Amino acid sequence: MIKIENLNKKFGNQQVLTNLNLNIEAGKVYGFVGANGAGKTTLFKCIAGFENFEGKVEFIEGFSKNNIGFLPTTPPFISKITGWEYLKLATKARKIERSDFNAQNLFDLPLDKYPENYSTGMKKKLALQGILMQQNELFILDEPFNGVDLQSNMVIKEIINSLKQKGKTLMIASHIFSTLSELCDEILFLKNNRQIEKFEPNAYDELEKQIRSITIDDKLKDFKF
Repeated sequence: MIKIENLNKKFGNQQVLTNLNLNIEAGKVYGFVGANGAGKTTLFKCIAGFENFEGKVEFIEGFSKNNIGFLPTTPPFISKITGWEYLKLATKARKIERSDFNAQNLFDLPLDKYPENYSTGMKKKLALQGILMQQNELFILDEPFNGVDLQSNMVIKEIINSLKQKGKTLMIASHIFSTLSELCDEILFLKNNRQIEKFEPNAYDELEKQIRSITIDDKLKDFKF
């Protein structure tokens, strides 16, 4: 379990997260939705240890910062290393000795080329393959489907289902509600940088109505085309 208590995060004078409280249970898939700027990415970075914050993030029952696989929206890459070398670095960071990257090339990536020259979708797929090969217990995926082709999106869905079957824990932010509703045990709606409302599958229709009301109906009712 991950226990988050009174988490606060500021960037300068801007309050991004305010007194956030949340429990993440092991072995579940959690979806995160909310408007742009609601704080989803910031929350993920705080949990993964990439941002300082006030409050507490407590790892319980086998979780630690050393077994988190974090996929950012735009993965960073070191210049002038190949895709194969990137995967080697990713696995060695977890003290895992592997070299079978060409045989285990989930997305048929050109591993002999520099990732800095990959397309946006290829970069994301390489970063995802890297955290998968690290054998992490918790996977935090920030917009894993954005910028990725349809076939690869299908592969990513199957990867998520396979991780769930293995008892891994996943936290996924996405603006594709239909995909989250297929994959997640719970969807968490982050509102106004402070409030999280939980929805289980039997309430996903109600959540979709709330999202539509906020993001579509209110915006379009007075707009003149």
